Amino acid sequence: MMKRNQLVLGHKSLADVTNDIVGPTETIPGKGWAALMLSANTLFLAYIITIAIVISTGIGLLGVNHPVGWGTMIVTFVFWIGIGHAGTLISAILFLFRQKWRTSVARTAEAMTVFAVMTAGIFPLIHTGRPWLDYWLFPYPNQRGPLWTNFRSPLLWDVFAVSTYATVSMVFWYIGMVPDFATIRDRATNKVRKIAYGALSLGWRGRAKDWSHYEMLYLLLAGLSTPLVLSVHTIVSFDFAVSNLPGWHTTIFPPYFVAGAIFSGFGMVVTLMTLVRMGFPVFKDYITIDHMEVMNKIIMATGLMVGYAYASEFFIAWYSGNMYERFAFINRATGPYWWAYWIMVSCNVLSPQIFWVKRFRRSIPVMFVVSIFVNIGMWFERFVITVTSLHRDFLPANWGQYQWSVFDTMILCGSFGMFLTLFLLYLRLFPAVSIAEIKPVLNVGQEGGGH
Repeated sequence: MMKRNQLVLGHKSLADVTNDIVGPTETIPGKGWAALMLSANTLFLAYIITIAIVISTGIGLLGVNHPVGWGTMIVTFVFWIGIGHAGTLISAILFLFRQKWRTSVARTAEAMTVFAVMTAGIFPLIHTGRPWLDYWLFPYPNQRGPLWTNFRSPLLWDVFAVSTYATVSMVFWYIGMVPDFATIRDRATNKVRKIAYGALSLGWRGRAKDWSHYEMLYLLLAGLSTPLVLSVHTIVSFDFAVSNLPGWHTTIFPPYFVAGAIFSGFGMVVTLMTLVRMGFPVFKDYITIDHMEVMNKIIMATGLMVGYAYASEFFIAWYSGNMYERFAFINRATGPYWWAYWIMVSCNVLSPQIFWVKRFRRSIPVMFVVSIFVNIGMWFERFVITVTSLHRDFLPANWGQYQWSVFDTMILCGSFGMFLTLFLLYLRLFPAVSIAEIKPVLNVGQEGGGH
């Protein structure tokens, strides 16, 4: 029987695992972490200031105009929702399929999901132009008489889908950390730390009854999260697919958006895991090259699926016989925004093909660069879908360009500042790898330790 690769390197003892994983939360972080945190905080501060200016002055500061009424806000919203897909996929679906390789990367991927959805949630609120009236989205008895929320609007479906996804993902992520919070609590020498982690650990004592309830709840949440992976980005795709606009109203969007979300999500996981390995070298024994290689294979597979969807769109436009539909897609590839279309194709379809070669699939510099390209390409995919379908209307008199402004740039870059600030705080305060899940797989792949 073929021997499996080791899931944990370095012949760790149980005590080593606890010390390695809890260590970063107990020590002062290094200069690398501090430099990254300072950069992220600067971007985040600029983001808050930019949003304040846009809200107080009006969204005319952004590039939105006639006919391009949807711009950076919706493009970046869909991008961040997509980033959040890999975490739930790694944690919930691979947990249900009993894939042991997920144990080292699941916790950080879940954190990425939560922070990406939190980042995404801001954009539709600002996109409305009057965020102080966003409470109108919720149906409740009010002074407006018969005026109620329009449940036929896919933008409202987003509110329910994304808030459900965010809630379940947060609970799933938090419940998984409860045993590890108890470990930090028991090791704490500082009274404040003991109280804080004691509250987070919910009175965990590690009894058989605790583990029984924990495993049952974790399994239920994994089962609940699994359909959400498919439903959330399907509903986000309905923002476009249920319209009558050429380039948007297509039945391929739901599976195409889900595949693209998993693709971009795994790209971000590889980017972050590479940075975690660099910033905290102790995690190299837990987040191994084998873990990274498996994720690169998923990036390659979903990249091919996305490429197939791009080709299918042209076929559907031709086969439909609709001259407006055909024009919309030819215009994407050859019109004023041809550069955005070909950046998307180059980054999403061509760059992951390098992973057919095992040496590149296992190379940290190569996978880091490709993962960056993947996320650049996926942002441009959302830009192409949104802007190129709007900028040329049925009447040439209505044609116009998206007027990209410095405020668009600041909001796009600032969203990364918010995401990275939350992620770096997580690495500092929470155990980045699950102690409770690593210990049972310590001997997998070692001599006599399982096949």
